[in-house]
Amino acid sequence: MKIATWNVNSIKARLPNILEWLGEAKPDVVLLQETKTVDDAFPAMEIEDLGYNIAIHGQKTYNGVAILSKFPIEDVERGLPGNDDDEQARYIEATIAGNNPIRVASIYVPMGTEVGSEKFAYKLNFLDRLIKRFEKIHASGEAAVMGGDYNITPDDSDVYDPIKLHETVLCSTIERKKLRTMVNMGYTDAFRTFNPQGHQYSWWDYRAGAWNKDNGLRIDHLYLTPAAADRLSASDIDRDPRAKEKASDHTPVWCMIDD
Repeated sequence: MKIATWNVNSIKARLPNILEWLGEAKPDVVLLQETKTVDDAFPAMEIEDLGYNIAIHGQKTYNGVAILSKFPIEDVERGLPGNDDDEQARYIEATIAGNNPIRVASIYVPMGTEVGSEKFAYKLNFLDRLIKRFEKIHASGEAAVMGGDYNITPDDSDVYDPIKLHETVLCSTIERKKLRTMVNMGYTDAFRTFNPQGHQYSWWDYRAGAWNKDNGLRIDHLYLTPAAADRLSASDIDRDPRAKEKASDHTPVWCMIDD
């Protein structure tokens, strides 16, 4: 089973690129972030025509997450537990049915704008709630892939210029500490397992020629529980979609889970 995560930065704006990639890369499961549309306006028909089932948690203009799957999608949960007043569509979780079912989550962690800001405080609160969810998933013992745009670089090797970006948002110590708290429960970073060398990125700013200069960050991750990691056979970043016209500023990260 090939599972990918991709922040598409508006599913409507990127739909031709998304459909092309789905046809070429042939992922079995795709975890989407920043779909930026309400559920009723999601381009379901075009994606279903490629053989995918769809689970959506949308929002007008901002955020939005979804799960696409060639297999049946069951037991869908929308919204990250821990704050009933949080209306931002940043989390969806479901079971991908089959001979060896696997739990997946599509996660869009807030960017946080600037360290110390009100939006950064919301990010930290979101991460605290996510830590609790990671704990519950891990304690279940089930195979699970927690994928998404985490808006955090795990360490300086995931940053094109760690000196310039030292202690800025996405690279701050407090964000990384919370991410490590999740990973250190016993989760596996799929990409890092097969790519120990640093300076390989999943996001490049639209500004200042970042893509052409390869001035990127690795902020999109696939974290696997032990039961899923035991079945992990490959993982990589697919840079090709970022080179397309009208590309998202993120590119897909994928892993292969054996039966």
